[in-house]
Amino acid sequence: MSNPSESEIGAVQSLWRYPVKSMMGEALSLAQVNAHGLHGDRVYAIVDGADGKVATAKNPHKWPNLFAFHATFLNPSAEQTQVSSVRITLPDGRTVTSEQGDLNQVLSQALNRTVTLAVTMRGRVSGVQSGMPASWTAKAEEYWPDIEGLDQRDTVTNFSLPPGTFFDGAMVHLVTTATLTRLQKMYPEGRFDVQRFRPNLVVETEGEQRGFVENGWIGQTLSIGEEVQLKITGFSGRCVMTTLAQRDLPKDPGILRAAIQHNQGHVGVYAAVVRGGTIRCGERIRLEN
Repeated sequence: MSNPSESEIGAVQSLWRYPVKSMMGEALSLAQVNAHGLHGDRVYAIVDGADGKVATAKNPHKWPNLFAFHATFLNPSAEQTQVSSVRITLPDGRTVTSEQGDLNQVLSQALNRTVTLAVTMRGRVSGVQSGMPASWTAKAEEYWPDIEGLDQRDTVTNFSLPPGTFFDGAMVHLVTTATLTRLQKMYPEGRFDVQRFRPNLVVETEGEQRGFVENGWIGQTLSIGEEVQLKITGFSGRCVMTTLAQRDLPKDPGILRAAIQHNQGHVGVYAAVVRGGTIRCGERIRLEN
């Protein structure tokens, strides 16, 4: 039953999970949500054998083809106390799984670097040797393109991930259809496809809600269906990943340029889990007033 202090803002249009960081992920009809976000989201990552840094498409010069890899779970209905082994489809169409003894050799050959598939301890997956302890802090690199409006341009910087995770900033990321529609109008030559922004949750906004509506949600709580509550914690600043080619989407620096020019580089917001449960596509979303 809805709370009278809440107002309906729309519904869940789509749900997304990315089993391996910076690889293509899975569209879901429903998702289990716990303190770590969507169950199974970014529990795996590729780790560079040379410097120990986590592979990310944020540095496409070093990792030029991560978006050509596709990751799905072998047993997507695994209980929340564990995460399924993962299947990875390589750019040439071959598939490998985290249960294979030669997995790291195959991935190293496909990425042209010596790498290891790592898993966070919350994943509790057998068959992957490099489980990262909860206190371990992963490091990664980010390339800043030469686009006016960025504080740093044409340079690579290091950043740390939240301890014990392979997330960039927060456990849940969401974006609204209103924001994507607004950006499309501002830059009609571009394609503001959801997959460019890699959200967990796409909110289909309704009524008079137009423009960058989620900008006004910071500090407020969303109730989704009858169970899940998310606290909106901050803006989602965009990076070079949004400009990269993937599937039928072309490389387009104008995507990031439009976000910078019209919304200070923000597309969507981050959230923390207040109360877990199950989210289903089509469920109503309410904003705490």
